[in-house]
Amino acid sequence: MASLAKAAKLVVFPLLLLHLLSLSAALSVGVNYGAFADNLPPPAQVAAFLKDRTFVDRVKLFDANPDIIRAFAGTGISLMITVPNGDIPSLASRRSSAPSPAASAWVAINVAPFYPATNISLIAVGNEVLATSDRNLIAHLVPAMRSLSAALAASGFPQIRVSTPHSLGILSASEPPSTGRFRPGYDRVIFAPMLDFHRRTRTPFVVNPYPYFGYTARTLDYALFRPNPGVFDPATGVNYTNMFVAQLDAVQAAMQRLGYGDVEIAVGETGWPSAGDPGQLGVSVEDAVSYNANLIRLVNSGKGTPMMPGRRFETYVFALFNENLKPGPTAERHFGLFNADLSPSYDVGLMRDSDNAPAPSGDSWRWCVATADASLAELQNNIDYACGSGGADCGAIQNGGACFDPNTLLAHASYAMNAYYQAAGRHDFNCYFGGSGVLTSTDPSYGNCRYQT
Repeated sequence: MASLAKAAKLVVFPLLLLHLLSLSAALSVGVNYGAFADNLPPPAQVAAFLKDRTFVDRVKLFDANPDIIRAFAGTGISLMITVPNGDIPSLASRRSSAPSPAASAWVAINVAPFYPATNISLIAVGNEVLATSDRNLIAHLVPAMRSLSAALAASGFPQIRVSTPHSLGILSASEPPSTGRFRPGYDRVIFAPMLDFHRRTRTPFVVNPYPYFGYTARTLDYALFRPNPGVFDPATGVNYTNMFVAQLDAVQAAMQRLGYGDVEIAVGETGWPSAGDPGQLGVSVEDAVSYNANLIRLVNSGKGTPMMPGRRFETYVFALFNENLKPGPTAERHFGLFNADLSPSYDVGLMRDSDNAPAPSGDSWRWCVATADASLAELQNNIDYACGSGGADCGAIQNGGACFDPNTLLAHASYAMNAYYQAAGRHDFNCYFGGSGVLTSTDPSYGNCRYQT
């Protein structure tokens, strides 16, 4: 587990309503539906809840459980189902253009009885196969993907995509992102033909980036989408201020080295736990909200990453539920967005009825501004973060903008920090900025310069 972060911690106040996007824009987010628990509601109840009460529009299963697949019939929710790792060798075919009998049988059993009533949109061939170091599985992975794709086409389901999720252990280098490259020995033998398959079938290369498993005390804010100095990539001149984006760009750099930078990337798993072992700093409800809310906001923004501008990423948050039977540290049982009774573990704006809450008015309005004793370096870092990867609209402090004057770092930082605070969800920790931000109930607007609310 990562080492402890700095001891100072912002006191958590009751969470405020998170508006990830304008009400006219539809969220698109997926969840991983694991069932390693003895207290979960029946699949039909889960499917109805997701359809009627949430913005979740896609679900990833770690198997092909027929009861769960059947439960999503008629919901319109897209489903990713998974072939067990052990089935991979039998699915492979010696002829890349023809399916194996096992692949045809797998489709007949796990797809044909349910599709199109259940919107099966993607089949994952195994899960993190290269991390198993099983040479037999690895050697048969790409042939199995080809064979299953051929079986789907032959059965009349050519629109169902085929992929396989990867841990970031597939990379031999990733920091800074421009150095990203696949592990030697696998790059040309496994990933080049796999990426060629994805290009030809127009299917996504699926990765599971987890900043949670890569942060240190020094990089906690960098992992949680919070203001931080960033990590500079000298080869590209980009200063990365969150680890998730850096990890995606490291994968993209590895793909570009093989000539497949045009292949789509999807995020099969990523998330942050809301509880951990006693004294485990960096694991709390506040931290889970910070990571998952900003993650959802980012992947829906269409902003993309420095290496992939303008892209949206099909993303599945881990996980749908807190799974009480998962082994390992306490955190493993607290990745869920929802509790077993279908109540939210915390608010990241996924509940449809949350948009019906009344907007704050009068004294309940709050703004975020810079503290008077913030250093010039802190102020500049806050501007760079809020107006950069933080996604705030900072047009008003550009030359000629309504808030350009007074042309001081303190004034510009206060405007930028508030713009970020308002857009990110108006949680107290959105105004932390390493201790250089403070909330105020006094409107800091002046003249023609209006601070966002």
